[in-house]
Formats: sequence, C-alpha cells, structure tokens
Amino acid sequence: MQLHKEGYRIIAWSFLVIVIINYFLHTHYDLFWLNSIISILSLIVFMLIVYFFRFPKRQVKAAPNEVVAPVDGKVVVIEEVFEPEFFKDKRLQISIFMSPLNVHATRYPVSGKVIYSKYYKGKHLVAWHPKSSELNERTTIVIDNPVIGPVMFRQIAGAVARRIENYSKVGDMVKQGADAGFIKFGSRVDIFLPLNTEVDVIIGDKTRGGETIIARVLKVQKPNSI
Repeated sequence: MQLHKEGYRIIAWSFLVIVIINYFLHTHYDLFWLNSIISILSLIVFMLIVYFFRFPKRQVKAAPNEVVAPVDGKVVVIEEVFEPEFFKDKRLQISIFMSPLNVHATRYPVSGKVIYSKYYKGKHLVAWHPKSSELNERTTIVIDNPVIGPVMFRQIAGAVARRIENYSKVGDMVKQGADAGFIKFGSRVDIFLPLNTEVDVIIGDKTRGGETIIARVLKVQKPNSI
C-alpha cells in the first residue's frame, strides 16, 4: 500500500510513542491481561493511522472537456450559486464530503495553469454545514484549463480536520489527477464549474479521486476578465 508523504512523520511518531508505552507497561507492570489489551489497542490505532494516509494510484481516463473528482467521498451538493471570491458571478457548485475513512489526498480535477491559490484561516464547523464553505479554514485554487477555462476547487476543513496542505502555487502547470494536497481527518471539497456544464453525478454518489468523471463542459466561453 502506497502512503502519502504527509503521513510519514505522523506515522513515525505514532510508532515511537506506541513502542515506548508498550515497553514501559511490559517492564513495570506484570499484568498479562492489561498488557495484552494495551498492545492490541495500540496495534489497532497504529493500523488506522497508517490506513488514513494511504495514497492509491489512480488512472485518469477523461476527455479534454471532462472534470474528475478531486477526492474520494460522497456528493452532497449540486447547485447553482454565486461565487464571490474569484469569479464574482454564478457557477455550478459540486461538493464532495469525506469521512475520516476516505482517502484524504486531494487531486487536481483538471489540467492547466494555476492562476489563483489562497489560504484562509477560519472556523471548524461540520463539513456539511451550509456556511462551512465561507467560514471554515480553507484554501481556494483556480486552474485555467485550455479547453474548459478556469475551474475552481476549494479544500475545506471540517469539525475534526485541523490542517490543510495545499501544494498549488500561482504559475504552476498541473496535471489532472496529480497530487494537489491533503486534508487531515475529515473534510469537504467544493468544485465550481461554468453553468454550461453537464453533471455526471447525483446527490449521494460515491466518488474516487482522479477517476470518477463528475462533469463535462458542453461549450466553453472563457470570460475576457480572466
């Protein structure tokens, strides 16, 4: 199983702490039942930590006008909204919620040039809260795709998540499905697309980051202001 680089340090420290705790118990307390329970629980916790930072390889198979899911999770929002941060007009929003058991690596939904990347400190409302997209800790990234035009996606920390890693820098040329960052311990990602977009998913659908086609843009109309 391939692991994401964001997990290396946490996994190493977790392993060290577990070894120290178990060594101390086994050398200071001669209670077989207690030591056995702690050892089993420690192993389970360590396996869950390793499992959380898994980073499976994915094969991107998308047409030039197709958008892939940036994360594993469940589609919770498909609606037309006003996007005030970058586009300042109406966009089609698709939101995907990730539980702590999902793969939490974020992948680029389209290829192109990063033209906007910004981090915001914020609250930690539950990720499905309607205001989490505006009030929670988050990052916003916009990629200018030569076929689709500018596409925005937003990493949003949830009630459990406490750190967002964003690798996008303005000017970077990025590839669809490539590693874009990581959200630690429960979160959500919003994607903002042109209104002339055909959606390929429905509310409740499960997605696989880098593989699931979530939408296709039928006719591109790139704004002159971007």
